[in-house]
Amino acid sequence: MPWLKLLHITAIVLWCGSLLYLPAAIAVAAGPQPAKVVDPDQRGRLRMLFTQVATPAALVAIASGTAIFLLYGPVAQWLIAKLAVVGLLVLGHGMCGMLILRAERASQPHPPRFTRTFCTLVGMGSVLWVGLIAWLVLGKPF
Repeated sequence: MPWLKLLHITAIVLWCGSLLYLPAAIAVAAGPQPAKVVDPDQRGRLRMLFTQVATPAALVAIASGTAIFLLYGPVAQWLIAKLAVVGLLVLGHGMCGMLILRAERASQPHPPRFTRTFCTLVGMGSVLWVGLIAWLVLGKPF
């Protein structure tokens, strides 16, 4: 049991850290940059972070959390609320993937301003959801 919780917490740290970093990095990659600063591999690194770190960490976090719940967890109201917020975090994960595709497919050097605004909203949503999940798990308010 302790190794399963350790696996779950490690995967959560990797997943949430990626979701907090990715929107800001996507906004930088999509934003107007001087010619000296443009890194041709930057978008490839974003995709690599998403596909090789964030997505596997999300799958491991969800699978290990499900295993913990099935083996030891009683159903409680805080757990149902937490699972609903985790669903929002999964939605944010999908939006990060969409934003990476959008940044890769940009035909113009300076994508529209709403792409950077959307990245900001996804980033702020990720911070809010991660904080709410931590509060629900640690506080078990109901």
